[in-house]
Amino acid sequence: MMEWALGLLCGSAALLLIFSYFQNKQQAKTDQQKLDTMYLGMMEEINKLQTQMKKIEIDGEITAQEVGITKEERQLLRELLDLYKRGYSMESIASKKNVQEHQIQELLAPYIALGNEGSKVVNGH
Repeated sequence: MMEWALGLLCGSAALLLIFSYFQNKQQAKTDQQKLDTMYLGMMEEINKLQTQMKKIEIDGEITAQEVGITKEERQLLRELLDLYKRGYSMESIASKKNVQEHQIQELLAPYIALGNEGSKVVNGH
């Protein structure tokens, strides 16, 4: 009688192990499908963003051609504006870029004026 009970328990354990294996295998397939779906969605989003970036770059080139500034001038202006927005003073920007301070003020004047107008609207002045 004890042997039968032990055999039945071992058989049940083996069946449960096999059942668990197939259930885990099915769960792994489901998880992989979800992961693949998320991956494809992310890749589509990345492709859309890259397409939008290319359009923006082309628009920037068109605008630069219409305005008549060179790539070097645009790069300098971008760097100056970045430094200014990060809180650098005109004097420190001038020394960092080896440009006279009044030239930096002239280059950034339109952008500083736009920034101040925006804050006036926000503050209600």
